[in-house]
Amino acid sequence: MIKHLTKKTYEEEVLKSTVPVVVDFWATWCGPCRMQGGILEQLDKEYAADKVKICKVNVDEEGELAATFGVQSIPTLLFYKDGKITNKAVGVRDADACKKLLGL
Repeated sequence: MIKHLTKKTYEEEVLKSTVPVVVDFWATWCGPCRMQGGILEQLDKEYAADKVKICKVNVDEEGELAATFGVQSIPTLLFYKDGKITNKAVGVRDADACKKLLGL
């Protein structure tokens, strides 16, 4: 299940996660973000929650959180393992690229 994050839930859902996490910084008005969202939904269906966690941050609602991570263009994907950022991608990435960046 894709989780929608806020400043209050980010640490618990991402930094304390025991599985790899991808965080998608997006906005409703962004066409490429909708494309990326579809790709991430596909990955969410493919992998069980105990293998990977997929999260989204709406930059219009959580601008401070986006600024914390230096997000200037969307979509921006941050990839985490053990609470640390392992990769960052700006722009749409296909499913295979996301899997590789997640280490799957």
